[in-house]
This record gives sequence, C-alpha cells and structure tokens, in this order.
Amino acid sequence: MVRNPTESPFPIADDRFVVTTHVMAKADLYATLGVERDADDDAIRKAFRKLARKYHPDVNQNDPEKADKFKEISFANEVLSDQAKRKTYDEFGVAGLDPNFKPDQARAQQRWGGGHPGAGGPAGGPGGFSNFGGDFDLDDLLGRLSGRGGGGFGGFGFGRQGPTRGSDAEGNVTIDFLDAVRGGKVGLQLQGMGELQVTIPPGADQGTKIRLRAKGSPGANGGPPGDLYLKLKVRPHAFFRREGDHLHVDLPVALHELIQGAEVITPTPDGPVTLKIPKGSANGGKLRLPGKGATRRGTKERGHLYVHLQATLPPNGEALEAMAEELKGLYDSTNIRAKLEV
Repeated sequence: MVRNPTESPFPIADDRFVVTTHVMAKADLYATLGVERDADDDAIRKAFRKLARKYHPDVNQNDPEKADKFKEISFANEVLSDQAKRKTYDEFGVAGLDPNFKPDQARAQQRWGGGHPGAGGPAGGPGGFSNFGGDFDLDDLLGRLSGRGGGGFGGFGFGRQGPTRGSDAEGNVTIDFLDAVRGGKVGLQLQGMGELQVTIPPGADQGTKIRLRAKGSPGANGGPPGDLYLKLKVRPHAFFRREGDHLHVDLPVALHELIQGAEVITPTPDGPVTLKIPKGSANGGKLRLPGKGATRRGTKERGHLYVHLQATLPPNGEALEAMAEELKGLYDSTNIRAKLEV
C-alpha cells in the first residue's frame, strides 16, 4: 500500500531513509525542492508533495537512486517547513542545525575571514558552512544522520562521533607602536568576543601573528575549540620610526646647543632621558643610545635608538639678522663648498 505522499515527514524507520551527510552538506535545500529562496510555506508544501509522489520508495521499489532523492527532498522539507530551522539554515547551512553548534562563535569566525556563509547563507552557494576557507565536511561536525533515534528533524536523528577539535580562525588587529616595541598585556576589542587581554611579545612588528588558544571555532561532540590567530598591524608613532630592531627620532636643537654643546632631554620608548650633545655637533648629526630600541624577537637583547639632531632657528627678527651678519664674517675667507668643485 502506498503511503499518503502529502504527509510530512514520511515514516523513516528503516535503513532506506538514511540521509548521507556528504550529500546534504553540499546541497542547496531550496534547489532540492525546486523553489526560490523567498518561497512561502504553501509553495514549499506544494513542491514537496509533487516531488514526494514522484520519488517515494513505495512507488519506486528497487530503485536506489530515487530512494536517495526521496531522502534529500524529505530532509529539505523538514528544514524549510519549520521557520526556526529555516532561519538557522539560511544563516549557517546544515551545520547550524546541530544542537552543539554555537552561532556566536561561528559569526565571529566569519568576521575574522575564517569562514564562509552556509549553503543557505547569504552567498546562496552549496557546500555548507565551511571553516577557515576549507571544504565543509559535515561528518566532522555532526556525525552521521541516521534513520533511527532521537534528535532533530523529527525522525532524522543526529548520530555521534568521537570528539572533534574545532577549526582554527584568523583575524587582524591594530595595536599602538609602543605596545609592539615594549610588549605586555593590552586589551583588544574583538568582534563577537568583547574585550580580551592579549599578551603582545616584546619586539612584535607589522605582520606578527599571536595565537589565542581555544578562541577559534567550536569543537564537535565535546571536542576542544580551535585556536584564533591574530595578525598584528602597528599604528605609526608621532615621532618614533622603526627599522628592524633599531628606532629613530628627530630631535630639535638650538644653534647654540650644536655650537657649544649641551645636555638636553630626549624621548625614548622607556621614558625621557638626558642626552649629551658634543660641542661642535653638525646639523643632521646622529647620536646613538644603545639598548633603547626594540627587543630582538626570541632574545632579551634590544636594538639602539638613533637621535638625529635637527637645528632650529630662533624666531625671525632684528636680533637674528644681526647674528647672521656676524656669522657671515666668519666665512669670508673660507669656501665651504670647495670639495664640490669639479
């Protein structure tokens, strides 16, 4: 006797109706029923009834291909005819229907660029919710769907596999220049996770990656979550520049400080220090402060801070003009550009 093809779901208590995870993970459930993504409940119901009459095993005995097709349309109808399941599927694909699925972490992973929309998600493409750019394998997340036992989708039960570790995720964060140079703990606002205290290694630089254990995608069946890798971007500093492990700073100095020598205050990553300018220093001269640069990664050694002397003229005025005239007299007998003659 043929079962009523308008019932939903059909009885599925024997092994003919096992839905393979690989088939449904890669399917577009809307395409399976032949309906548009904005189809209403009535359109979904009519499409399912039409296909069920064609593919139900009771009218297609000994035809495994049509039996498999019936499994697919029954699965699609079970999801799309339930508003809550349909909403979840539209965002995450089949993976989102697992009771262990954590939508907040999945959304965070997508924001970091480590995941893609599911088969039902905004991209509208098949393949299920993928992790970290790889092909999605529903076996890894849900186990096998079986025709017996409790679980989701009415008679479609979720089987169990062993614990599976979640996938790693990756994202970009921007930190201050001195936090990169000095290292230490900084509070970073991460989308979907709030503020986390992250340890920046001393001497970190543009492109340095930091691993946050167990902050990646959730595991399956009690498995541990993956890790989150943060790729650092470093904001430029107002006056420090970096070249490898060495830092540079331009220090404004007065003319008399260059001529007579002086002790002046200069900034360093560790705070201001006193710097001695030798008598007769030249404009553009460079002084070195050893061990005041960035830490060399993997060591406790530090590079140097190079201070570039930049002569600064006093405000224009009669006194400055008079001083210039006096200086001119000192050069009358000297060709300061003699070495450039050809």
